[in-house]
Amino acid sequence: MATSSSRPPRTDPLTLEVVELIGTVVARYHDEYEEAAGRHALTGAQARVLGLLTLEPVPMRRIAQKLKCEPSNITGIVDRLEARGLVERRPDPADRRVKLAAPTDEGRQIARSLRDSLSFAREPLAELTHEERLSLRGLLRRMIGEDAEDTQGTAG
Repeated sequence: MATSSSRPPRTDPLTLEVVELIGTVVARYHDEYEEAAGRHALTGAQARVLGLLTLEPVPMRRIAQKLKCEPSNITGIVDRLEARGLVERRPDPADRRVKLAAPTDEGRQIARSLRDSLSFAREPLAELTHEERLSLRGLLRRMIGEDAEDTQGTAG
């Protein structure tokens, strides 16, 4: 498979329209996320970290990698979330030198409230069939370079 650097950029009208639509979806999602975060007196970055932590306790370095930012930025965000009682630091059972950030009960409740308030993408996605959502997930995974082999996952 050729790399994107070896191909000329696609400038056909369909590709340009798809790129524009993706940009519109991303912008609207971020706007809604920032608004929802603000209702909880959080920044968008704080809300994203809190949401990520609800999946599992995570080392600070991995949070930075997932959010594509500097670890020092994550330290400040986690400090502010911890000061509000939404996050706690705990030793990693596998390596006690590593600190994991984990949500408190209140942090999990706020993360759930944030997730539940994001209707922009969820409501239109609910109108798609299960097969359409699987297809969309696979296409998006391909676009970002993830393995799209899992077609029977939990998209429903």
